[in-house]
This record gives sequence, C-alpha cells and structure tokens, in this order.
Amino acid sequence: MSVFVWIETVAGAALSSSWEALGAAQIIADGLKSNTTALVFGENCDEIAADAGRYGARQVIVCPDERLHDYRLESYAALLSQLVEERAPKAVVAAATSQARELMASAAADSESGLISDVIDLRVEDGSIVGTRPAYAGKVLMEMAANTSTSFVTVRGRAFPLPTPAADSKPEIEAVGADAIPSELGARVDGFVMETGPVNLADAAIIVSGGRGMANNPCAAPSDVRGDEANIWKAKHGFANTLRPLADALGAAIGASRAAVDAGYIPYEHQVGQTGKVVNPDLYIACGISGAIQHQAGMRGSKIIVAINKDAQAPIFKLSRYGIVGDLYEVVPALREALEEKLG
Repeated sequence: MSVFVWIETVAGAALSSSWEALGAAQIIADGLKSNTTALVFGENCDEIAADAGRYGARQVIVCPDERLHDYRLESYAALLSQLVEERAPKAVVAAATSQARELMASAAADSESGLISDVIDLRVEDGSIVGTRPAYAGKVLMEMAANTSTSFVTVRGRAFPLPTPAADSKPEIEAVGADAIPSELGARVDGFVMETGPVNLADAAIIVSGGRGMANNPCAAPSDVRGDEANIWKAKHGFANTLRPLADALGAAIGASRAAVDAGYIPYEHQVGQTGKVVNPDLYIACGISGAIQHQAGMRGSKIIVAINKDAQAPIFKLSRYGIVGDLYEVVPALREALEEKLG
C-alpha cells in the first residue's frame, strides 16, 4: 500500500517540484494510512535520498546504475515498470514536468494502470485516489479517479505546498539493481545545454507579464528604426526598462502573452498560456495584456492576479482580484517606486 514518488533530477540535483510531489503523495498516504517511498535513479543517489527523507519520505529506493545518469525513457520506464510490477504500490506520483509526463504515461501503459494527470488537488475517497484538474482552458474543474490497483498521478507545479524539511529524519534506504534495463538502448545522450535566467517561470512565486500593450511605450525609437521595427524596439525597451525593474524589486520572473512573443517583443521561453508555460504563482501582474482565453489557460491558477490595462473592458479584469485602468508606462514605474520604498 506504499505510495511511490519519482524524484526527478538534473545533473545530480533534485528538482524542487519533486518535493512538492512528495508533499502531494503524503496526502494520499495519509488517506490510505500508509507511507511514502521516494524513487531516486542515477547520479548522486545517496545525497538526494537523504534530502527525500528530510522532506517526509519514510523509505527511499535508489538505483545508481550508470545507464540512469542521464534521463532516457527506455531505461527509466523499464526500471519504474519493474518496480511497480514487483511492489504493487497504490500510487506513483511525480511533478507534471515534460519528462515526468512522458515517464508516467509510459509506465502506466506498461503496467496497464490508470493515469490522473496535471492535478491541483488530491483526496482519498472509499480507498480510491481522486484528483482534481482544470479543463477547458481552466474554465471548469473536473475530478478523475482510476479504478486500477495502481494509479499514476502527475501534479501541477506550485499547486501543493512544499513540505517543511525535518533535519533529523533518516529514511530507510534500499538499493536495487537495474536488470530490467535493456542491454542496448536506442537513444544516446551527448550532452545538455542548461537554460539560464534570473528566475524560472515554473518555479516563480511572482510573475510580471507584458502583452501587446508593451508597444505603446512613449519613448522614441532611434531615428533609423521605423514602422513595425520601431514598435518592436519600443516593446523590447519597455520589457527591459519598465517591467524588469518591477520584477527585480519583487524578486519576480518575467512572463509574456503569446501576442507579445509572436510580435517579436520577447523570446518564446517567457510565454505564458495554452501554448506556453502553465504557471501557478502567488502573485501574477498582467501589464498591457487583454486576457485572451489562451493566456488565461496558462495563468488562471494564480493565487492573486493584478491587471494593468488602458481598456476598462479588457477580459483580464474579469479574472483579476485587483485591476488598474491606466497606462502601464505610468502605473508600473509608480508601483515600482512605492514597492521599493515599502520594501526598503
């Protein structure tokens, strides 16, 4: 009846979202009067296993086989499927990252088990695991339950609180072999290019986003820049010199609407929405964003939404808790100054 939690790692370090998944798994374990077992594969297993114990795992299964140092679906799914077959856990939980979605789906298919994906709430009802997830671009919430002996679950980032680490916790650690992994793997990893930036959107507690309205920057573009290029220059200047100082004052990440990305104002990695990042920050400040349904799908789960827009009829105001009708290039600098004075 144990609840497995896959601890996703990159370069020998656990993702913080995996500890959130461990907290979500504890909800299931408490409902089943069971405990959580962390699964740590690959590099730096011992240190990560100790961290898993501090975050609440009673047991940790580790496999440091060198074929697991880099994530490859073939090797990870083979080992996870074998552990599920041998140990029959009630659930396998992971953060809803791109790799975890792939791995959970593959192992669920291998073990003929049900998959509940991208949940924002969990409970145990009559011995069954029930997950709540947004649907129809976040307009409705739906509940899902699997009727198989093992349920695979992926949890949306920042939907569950990070467990409070306990310094004196020492989990029971068990090392397992990797006999299930094929002797020859079809995929080879030559290397990784790590994405760098001030704050990762998926992990950010505060996000300041800009939209098409960023092109309304009153500052003049250089004389040799005209037409659409002038609008792009103004918008880029606005992201760098208006939104960035506000984000820095708050320790926030910079986001953007699809319209801003498509227009070339800011790179795609900042896009929030149905075709970008789905985020759940504590505070989301939307500047010059009208609030199309595609954008709402990516940020509707934010705990507090503040909208700044000149159009009082913009759809974003229906979603926001606080709204400011005005020019973002007047409001944002004033807001930054007030915050810097308040925060010291």
